[in-house]
Amino acid sequence: MLSAHTHTFAPAPGARPSFVGDHPALDMLNTVAVVDDQMVDFWQTDEDVLNWLGEMNLVVPGEAPALKPLALRDAARGLRELVRTLLAQRKAEETVEIAALNDFLAHGHYQTQLVAATDGSVQISRRYEARSAEQVLIPLAESAAELLATGDFSLVRKCEHPDCVLHFYDRTKSHRRRWCSMAMCGNRHKVAQFRRRQEQ
Repeated sequence: MLSAHTHTFAPAPGARPSFVGDHPALDMLNTVAVVDDQMVDFWQTDEDVLNWLGEMNLVVPGEAPALKPLALRDAARGLRELVRTLLAQRKAEETVEIAALNDFLAHGHYQTQLVAATDGSVQISRRYEARSAEQVLIPLAESAAELLATGDFSLVRKCEHPDCVLHFYDRTKSHRRRWCSMAMCGNRHKVAQFRRRQEQ
């Protein structure tokens, strides 16, 4: 497991995090990954975090507050490592130390509204306050809390490739998913097996 002391590097220009987790909390963990044999952290700036939240539909573009430089990045990294610890505790069927995540969630304030959809149906929408770094991250923290409370942790897995640190929620019908993605680690495994057979 990664620890707070694991040294990470900035990704190469143009490199992007993988969205293979099938759950926002797991995709958050996957913003630290092994790329070209180096552990990289895709959250180097506040903008990196905002772009990621936007791709996850967890922030409304243009609604982020003006914050001190790196305040959002640092809060996001702190939340990520807290959630990493809690998910590992839950996976190992240990006591989940919930106080710190509850403290984070206490920053959240939102209004609930009914919103008319284009097809005429009515949906419930939450409009979050976003005046601090923590408040910007509340939808992500809530997603992590939901996973801890209701997730089936027999289906929360780490990729089986020994050089990979990515996590995923196995939503396949057979529940036999082994790799973060077949294109990445599944193929690497097949190639390694083929080479071993050739050598024998």
